Amino acid sequence: MLEKNRTYTFLLFSFLLTGLMTSCVSPQKVVERGDYDQAIGLAINKLAGKQKKKGKYVMALEDAFAKATDKDMAKADRLKMDGRPEKWEEINDIYRRIRSRQERIAPLLPLYDENGIKASFRFVKIDGLERESREKAADYLYSQALSLIDNAQSGDRFAARKAYFNLEKINQYYRDYKDKSTLMNLAREIGTSHILVELENDAPVVLPAGFTRALMELQVYQFNSEWQQYHLEKDTKINFDYRVLLRITDVDVSPERITERQYEETKEIIDGVEYVLDQNGNVAKDTLGNDITVPRKVVIGAQILEVYQQKFATVAARLDVVDLHQGSIIDTHNLRAETRFEHYASTYRGDKRALSGDSKRRIGNAPRPFPRDDDMLLDAAEDLKQVLLSKMSRSGIVL
Repeated sequence: MLEKNRTYTFLLFSFLLTGLMTSCVSPQKVVERGDYDQAIGLAINKLAGKQKKKGKYVMALEDAFAKATDKDMAKADRLKMDGRPEKWEEINDIYRRIRSRQERIAPLLPLYDENGIKASFRFVKIDGLERESREKAADYLYSQALSLIDNAQSGDRFAARKAYFNLEKINQYYRDYKDKSTLMNLAREIGTSHILVELENDAPVVLPAGFTRALMELQVYQFNSEWQQYHLEKDTKINFDYRVLLRITDVDVSPERITERQYEETKEIIDGVEYVLDQNGNVAKDTLGNDITVPRKVVIGAQILEVYQQKFATVAARLDVVDLHQGSIIDTHNLRAETRFEHYASTYRGDKRALSGDSKRRIGNAPRPFPRDDDMLLDAAEDLKQVLLSKMSRSGIVL
């Protein structure tokens, strides 16, 4: 609770300090720094809702507005004179900024200071300029997209993706524009990589029934993204771009092993008390005449017979990512998964108090039947599946 109060106090102090610093900033000083839009915001805050408008804030607003407009118009004119069509997006951004600035000022007009002097603001007729730049920006993005789609239809998947993004940017200018939606669908279709995930057995053994099914119940769809689609089955309607091939290279099941061992555990414990004797062999007394005693320490022990059962199954595989258009392996990983069966069963003779924690847990356990080879391999398949998914997640393959 104390920590929460400290946090609250700190946040409140920070908020008040920020507010105090902001309130102390002079719009005139901000104009001198060249931060015209910030100065406009500060001046509007000082003037809005006030019955008497202080002259210094009115003058700061006039000055900042005029300088901001001149700066933006000069930059827009300069960009238009450059004649580079890719600059129409930036030009439109400038005109939108001018429109927004004028809309912020409009609610204050007409604006008079405390001495009755009317402020003067030169508004730009922005509608036509903004409309022209919007049309030309959209036209540029559309023509670029058409060119990119031509390249994409020749096999450049990344050109299709860039075309899609260009067409998507037109949305900020027009909701409906020519055949934009049709072209976006085409770019999406060309630009999406389709990846087929398959399994092959190259191990010199016959895999148990259900092994392949267990492995291929992969949640690969979690790796689907905007431009990647994973598939676990072939589809003649899909032109696959990549093949993720999990090749089983080795399968091994160890013999069933039973190991016995005997060992002893001892422990020193307190078992009652014993009297302290003086030099004469008599029981020593304390200052109150009471017998002096000390804890009696004894060592106890137990003999343990332990039976340890062990069996393991291992599956090794290689993961290859194949570019089906080039017919080449572009990425490869060696994978391995192991499942183990281990069981302890123990009995003891002696003092149970001497047993360690591990020994106590094993006392009373009886030997268990060993799992079948097929069951262990199926467990290993499940483990290998998780190794595969982890590898795909960490590698972050972008195709």
